[in-house]
Order: sequence, then C-alpha cells, then structure tokens
Amino acid sequence: MKKLLSILLLICMLTSLPIFTSSCSASAADVHVFYYTFSDPYISNVRSALGKQLKDAGISFQDHDGNGNQTTQTEQIQTAITNGAKAIIVNIVNTGSDDAANGIITLAKNADIPVIFFNREVSDAAVKSYERCAFVGTDAKEAGILQGQIIGQYVKDNFKSLDINGDGVISYILFKGEEGNNEAIYRTQYSVSEADKILKSNTLPPLRFYDPSNNNKYLVDRNGQWSASAANEYMTTALTSYTEKKGNMIELVICNNDGMAEGAISALNNAGYNLGRADSRQIPVFGVDATEAAVDLIEKGKMTGTVKQDADGMADAVSRIIQNSLTDGKKLTDGLDAYSIDSNVTKIRIPYSAYLGKNQK
Repeated sequence: MKKLLSILLLICMLTSLPIFTSSCSASAADVHVFYYTFSDPYISNVRSALGKQLKDAGISFQDHDGNGNQTTQTEQIQTAITNGAKAIIVNIVNTGSDDAANGIITLAKNADIPVIFFNREVSDAAVKSYERCAFVGTDAKEAGILQGQIIGQYVKDNFKSLDINGDGVISYILFKGEEGNNEAIYRTQYSVSEADKILKSNTLPPLRFYDPSNNNKYLVDRNGQWSASAANEYMTTALTSYTEKKGNMIELVICNNDGMAEGAISALNNAGYNLGRADSRQIPVFGVDATEAAVDLIEKGKMTGTVKQDADGMADAVSRIIQNSLTDGKKLTDGLDAYSIDSNVTKIRIPYSAYLGKNQK
C-alpha cells in the first residue's frame, strides 16, 4: 500500500493535468488565485466564474483563501512561487497602502512571473512598476454614482410615502464595508451626494443621517469584510432606538454591497418590515453587486435596488489576461477590446449597471 501511494504521489508531482490540482501539492498548479476572503458573496461569484473560465481554457489552478488577513495571503503567495507557480492572480486583502501590493509585485518580479490583481484596486504606480503586472476592476466612483442616482430618483418619486416620521426629511442609515478601500469610500460618498443632487433639483430637502451624534455619517464593518453579520448587528441595534413609535424611524437603508444589504433586511424582517407582503411596511434598501441573493430579494419585494458588478465579465477579463501571459508573443491586453483600458496604465475596467428588478430599468 505504501509503495502504491508513493507511485501515485510521484505521478501527481510530475504531471500538470488539471484533474490533480486539488490533490497534489501547490506546485501541481500552473496558476494560483488568491482571494481576500471566500466568504464575500460577490467574490464567491467571481471565484465560481473564474474557476470555470480557467478550467475551460485547460489551465491548472489552485485557489487560496486569505480570510481577510494580509500576512496570511502574502505567505500563501510566497509558498506558491517557491513551489513553481507560473502566474499569480491576486484579490489583495490590504488596499490601504501600496506596501502589500509592492511586496507581492517584488515576489513575482524576482520569479519572472506575471501578477494580475483584480477587484480590490492597487495604485497606478504599483502596476507600472512591473511590465508583467495588470489590474482588472471597475471604476470605483461609478458604483457610488449609479447607486446615488437610483436612490435619488426613487426617493423623489416616493417622497411622501417614505416620510414615515412626517418631518419632511428622509432619514437614512448607511453601512460602509471598509475604511481605506476606494470602492467603499466612493460608494459611501456618492450614494448620498448624487441622491442629494436629484433631490435638490426637485426642490426637496437632502437626505439626513439618522444619528446626529455620528459625525462620520456611516457605520463601518470593523473587520473590513463587508459582511451581512456586521450590517445585521448594526441594524438590529439601531431599530431598538429608532422606531415609528418614537417618531424617528430610519426611512432608507444604503449599503456598500449586497451582503450588507442582506444583513440589514434580515434585521428589518425581525422587526416586521420588508416581508414582501402587502400588509408589511417596506423600508427601501439599496446595495451593490447584484448577487443572486440580492436579485432574489428584489424580486420578492424585500429589497429595492442594487448596482450590478459583473462577476462574469471580471472573470473573463482575468482569464484572458492569464492566457495571454502564458502564451509567447502576446501582450497582456490582447483580445480585450470589449473592455475599457486606462490610457496610461494596464488597468482594465468592467462597467457597472443599475438593477431595480427584471421588469424595471
């Protein structure tokens, strides 16, 4: 039996067939994909789509869960490169500075292998520092602007019914995914400022944060994981003090992503709101990503709208770049004409779109 196991292990180590990817050591995979966390709903969608894209392309790959810890992720990358990775794809954990990105780029550069960052943006300077480096993601401002526009339009069209407190102002709560993250920063900023532009142009008062003692005007996931549990905890607590009975009810919920929207809706459900029935009051909830769960909540009448972040498009662009990087004579951006590419740096942009339900625009 021991002899048979030794033979199987030797075969596994000497072959690069994708079928052995999950059972061999890390060196069996040509490409290693590092996710900031498997638990993020949108990242889970990208992971599923990218896995299929790489498999269809005949590329052996290994996925790694950073679990929200940059030290863990960097160590995983070091191990993969030491064991012979031919390319790395990185959904980086720490976006607050260039330190982590530069360290990863140095590891890739020293091994002379390509490194493709995606979703969580790294700086132009970091990408420009290595000719075999690229980034695939969105225009961070676009999601916030789109979310603000659909919120502003919805509030304008439904102002009287939304004003539960009858004070002539719409009171909102806002859940921010992470400090220092560009997507979170812009979504937090523009979701309110763009909505206020629409309200102002229609001679309506601006949105007002529900808690006057909170100068930030948002509640942030302390673990930086944009989680449903963080939003649920905050929302549950808020609903004990801000109620219809007290005349200070929260009248609008804005979330940086759909996971946090799910958590907020769960808390609202427990308080008797957003049950998807004609006899339950609906507090409008807006998110970002258009995950399957969020789309389902919208169709059931429990959530109002979201901004679609195209997981399939993101996976397609990453997969194409990786295939180019492993093919002699090809540029990283060959075959990416369907996407927008920044003029001065190798950054590929995946567009957002508003989603308010199957029968709405």
